[in-house]
Amino acid sequence: MLAVSNLEIRVGARTLMSGVDFRVQKGDKIGLVGRNGAGKTTLTKVLAGDLPPTDGNVTRSGELGYLPQDPRTGDPEMLARTRILDARGLGTLNLQIHEATLKMSDADPAVADKAMRRYATLQERFEALGGYAAEAEAASIASNLNLPDRILDQALGTLSGGQRRRIELARILFSDAETMILDEPTNHLDADSVVWLREFLKSYQGGFIVISHDVVLVEEAVNKVFYLDANRGVIDIYNMGWKKYLAQRAADEERRKKERANAEKKASALQLQAAKFGAKATKAAAAHQMMARAERLLSGLDEVRQVERVAKLRFPEPSPVGKTPLKASDLSKSYGSLEIFTAVDLAIDRGSKVVILGLNGAGKTTLLRILAGVDQPDTGVLEPGHGLKIGYYAQEHETLDVHRSVLQNMVSASPHLTETDARKVLGSFLFSGDDVHKPAGVLSGGEKTRLALAMLVVSSANVLLLDEPTNNLDPASRAEILDALAHYGGAVVLVSHDPGAIEALNPERVLIMPEGTEDLWTPDYVDLVELA
Repeated sequence: MLAVSNLEIRVGARTLMSGVDFRVQKGDKIGLVGRNGAGKTTLTKVLAGDLPPTDGNVTRSGELGYLPQDPRTGDPEMLARTRILDARGLGTLNLQIHEATLKMSDADPAVADKAMRRYATLQERFEALGGYAAEAEAASIASNLNLPDRILDQALGTLSGGQRRRIELARILFSDAETMILDEPTNHLDADSVVWLREFLKSYQGGFIVISHDVVLVEEAVNKVFYLDANRGVIDIYNMGWKKYLAQRAADEERRKKERANAEKKASALQLQAAKFGAKATKAAAAHQMMARAERLLSGLDEVRQVERVAKLRFPEPSPVGKTPLKASDLSKSYGSLEIFTAVDLAIDRGSKVVILGLNGAGKTTLLRILAGVDQPDTGVLEPGHGLKIGYYAQEHETLDVHRSVLQNMVSASPHLTETDARKVLGSFLFSGDDVHKPAGVLSGGEKTRLALAMLVVSSANVLLLDEPTNNLDPASRAEILDALAHYGGAVVLVSHDPGAIEALNPERVLIMPEGTEDLWTPDYVDLVELA
């Protein structure tokens, strides 16, 4: 179904991996793991055919479904329902049947007769493809991913990034693909949808590769683990489930360390003896042999994994600001006839911590975009306080200019930032050397998250608007964000499905959307976080 032979992938002068060989066959449920920036997303793009490999071969057979981190495929004018159904050729066919039905009542007998014949042909094809049963299956998948009819009946171009991503996930799950490649499929899913997806993947009959920081998903659904080691540029393959993989990986590391320590001890003794022998002409040949043996001992060892670096994150020391940096009154927003929310009031006081909760589609991201000045409300006003400086983290990374380099994006975040200072901060966020010259558009989701957060760090913002800041991050990087949230002295408005992020923020207030109901925060609201 998917075969990889002698694969090499380079990005600029950096070799992400080389000499990689593996196969994905029916029943292989593979978790692809590794730190942010190791090349997981780049590898999936190569496997899916979106990027060419530097060397080696990727052979695909059968239908492949690929969910990238930032899906922008599909005609923006197409209905979401049609996009899903077209995975089996049913969506456009449905539209054609509807069009033929309308023309069957045309006043012109020739037009009506032609439409009747076309209708019969289309209906026969529709039934051959599974027709109504397939439509019911698609509807069930969409419902389980929290995609109600009101979203399915909208054009793709009117949907949020999270909604578009769930549409693409539904399309892939409905497609009956023999192989799936899923990059962070649980992003933008509520708790019930995540549970349903885990069960779907557990019972899936084909093969898949999944990148996910949802530990429960990889524990329950994965039967193989591919570890992409950024330091060694290789993929270690573990033919076992997640828990056994963790134990085996720890054992492998311990073995490597012991083997290297023993070999280095022997090699050191040989080198010392060779140095003594080398002083005597009669023993020069023996000394040469000892040095050669020491070199062989060291060269034949597996490399010990270096301790993986983690981005060191601290949110900015807030610049001085008045008592109420930001106030919003009577905000409302609609898209066409779809009302998102109305009459929302919110006052952000200096240093206050606020969480916005609500189901997917309740307008959380839309409200944050309005507060950030990215979108305009239909009604209502924003009142900026004295000294207001907003730092906005967008879950779809819209604050990044994908055509500019990492360094250029960084310098744009602060007018007084020099290139040298920008490089220093980027280095602490694991962007070093030529990495700073990469276009932001080629970064993985985790790398984009790190860059967007680095830009916040130099912004000296006193009000942070954070929309799902822990998405796409490995556990160590997530821990850094949570610690930074806990120590930030400015005001924060947070949207998150991550209970750990909410607890780290230690909020004072909660705003429930779409009603705009405000309440004091209590631990009882933690149960609603994942559901939101």
